[in-house]
This record gives sequence, structure tokens and C-alpha cells, in this order.
Amino acid sequence: MRKYAYLKEPMKKNKDDYVYKIMLCEAKEGFYLFEYTSLEAVLSASDLCYGSLEDLYEDWNDRIDERGWIALEDPLPECQQDAFIPLRVKGRNTGRPEWGTYETLQDGNWVLYNPVSDQT
Repeated sequence: MRKYAYLKEPMKKNKDDYVYKIMLCEAKEGFYLFEYTSLEAVLSASDLCYGSLEDLYEDWNDRIDERGWIALEDPLPECQQDAFIPLRVKGRNTGRPEWGTYETLQDGNWVLYNPVSDQT
């Protein structure tokens, strides 16, 4: 299960960054809350882990806007849980991950991810 939401007001994260949207994702360990520091962000800037969905909702429900939680399909196998598009670490599927380099699915083929072209 994944859901995302937009915050009513940007929330200060640190000296330079604000959180604008969030995503929750169910995992074996509990529930992850991913934070995004721009409205266009495809990958999260940080995450928190909650032991229960109720605790996560208690901390965040009052901060999200009137659209509420929006359902999102689970990621494809080997893809990033926090990505809004099909995105995986290059080579993860072959057991030789190239950390920091990503691939995305376009027209049925995995191609090198270019974040600049995703935001146009």
C-alpha cells in the first residue's frame, strides 16, 4: 500500500529545505513516511519509520491539504518504494547495482533516468 498527500503549508525540514508533499508506504518493518522537498520531486529527500499506520496518521493527518491521502500503485519489483515513477538502481536486476545511477521504464524498456527531462 502506498498513498501520497500534499501539505497545507510547506514544513521547514532544515536550514535550507521545506517539505511540500509526503508518501506513506507499508513495509515489513512498519510504515515509511517519505518527505519531498519540491512539488516536482520524483524521489524523497528523507524518510521516517512508524510502527503503526495510526501513529503516522496522528502525526500527519492535520498537516495534509483537503485532497487527503491519494492512493498510488505499489512499485514494480526492484523499483524504489519512494519513487512516483517506475525507477530502479541500474544493475539491481542483475545483482550488480550501480548505486546513484537509475533507470526508468519508458515504452516497455528500461532506459537511463534523466531527472531534468522528467520535469519538463
